[in-house]
Amino acid sequence: MSVPIAAVAAAPYPSDTTRPDIVPLLSGYSSYWTPSGLNDLHGTVDDAATVQRDDALTVWINQHATSAEKFLAIQDSEYQNATSTAYDQSLTVSTGLGSQLSSLYVKGRNSGALPLTSALINSSTGSTGAYVSTGAAKAAYSHPRPYLPSDPAASPVAGDAAGCVPAIANASSQQAIRVGTSWADAQGNLLITRVAPVVDTTHQFSPNDVSLDAGYASAGICLGGSFPSGHTTTAYEAGITLATLLPELAPEILARASEAGNSRIVLGVHYPLDIMGGRIDGEAALAARWSDAQFRDEVLQPARAELLAYFQKTTGHDLDWAIAHQKPYTSNPYEGQKMPGGSAQIVSGRQSAVAVYSERMTYGFAQTGNKGAPASVPDGASNLLLTTFPRLTEAQRTSVLAQTEIASGYPLDRSGTSAGSWERLNLAKAMSATVLVTPAGSAYVLLTGGKARVIDLGSLFHH
Repeated sequence: MSVPIAAVAAAPYPSDTTRPDIVPLLSGYSSYWTPSGLNDLHGTVDDAATVQRDDALTVWINQHATSAEKFLAIQDSEYQNATSTAYDQSLTVSTGLGSQLSSLYVKGRNSGALPLTSALINSSTGSTGAYVSTGAAKAAYSHPRPYLPSDPAASPVAGDAAGCVPAIANASSQQAIRVGTSWADAQGNLLITRVAPVVDTTHQFSPNDVSLDAGYASAGICLGGSFPSGHTTTAYEAGITLATLLPELAPEILARASEAGNSRIVLGVHYPLDIMGGRIDGEAALAARWSDAQFRDEVLQPARAELLAYFQKTTGHDLDWAIAHQKPYTSNPYEGQKMPGGSAQIVSGRQSAVAVYSERMTYGFAQTGNKGAPASVPDGASNLLLTTFPRLTEAQRTSVLAQTEIASGYPLDRSGTSAGSWERLNLAKAMSATVLVTPAGSAYVLLTGGKARVIDLGSLFHH
């Protein structure tokens, strides 16, 4: 029996039908919060100390972000509109590429010069950029957002949707652990300041003026669970896509993706744990895509070739030259003020980009889980390093990830489970590693935070 040509063309890639199930991947959240099971934003706090740190950090970040960082945060909240006159995070995270390359990338995306990249990375329709959905997980964990009052009797905010009135949308299950803290008022409402809607007239990411709104007043946001962050999921899907297509700039792109996740806390619509969950989603999503040999060969690698050819044409030089002749991505979200239990998260170059990315992996939470567990690299994760270290074997790439991952026991860590721990995976370190390969084939990470490279001892001895 012959198969019609149209049917062959429409055949899905294997990974189209094997999307990662993120609900079990995020099950570590159950150590801190048990939902009612009714998807009503109510439940039981199981670890008050961890949840209080989640609250305290959220308020600190919301209150200490600079005005520039708040504007960036509301830019990061935008999704492309029906008339395609706006932009989304697959464009905003591109500032991680550096001053010149980001500008050229945005121009290429908006002009139609990068069709393969756009089809891949778009945050609403992209084959990696919108690969996994957080809807089921948000419903499963049903945790209230930071800006919702803990007091059900609080006054409604003028202009909010009917479903957002405090009697319906509230965080009363957490009121008891908030009353009497410095980050909440006398009724236990977190001290969150909403970022006002604004029109983006900069034309940085779109040739048009774009109306930006964090969406506090919409029922979709106030009634949607906070965990995990959907925006952070798409930010990391875009960021990890770009980092794997352009591994030469991976640490900076990843740091910018972490800033896009942090933007959700700046706005007061998410907590750090939500952001950590979103990163896990993005990692698992891109690993699934890079582990699909057909998708890798027919979609991912051609998009990388498209980007390299485009930058060569528009700069007149190869990518290394272009990187060296521009200003790198920088960030100073709190004007040098240090976060409680952390740093000021200033990015000024590659090493600081890796450091800030690493800090945002845990946000300084205590290790409440099993400490000292051995490395726990998930299946398929090594394929995220295929473009960074194309000559290393799968076992060697896995070894690089094992040597660069963070310690066990931080929130959402699932070390020792069959799925492994996405929480511990430090892609910024792994993708900036100097790797020594011995004649026996063992791979040793000598240092991180530089230009990714491999020193092959066998080859040196041979010559």
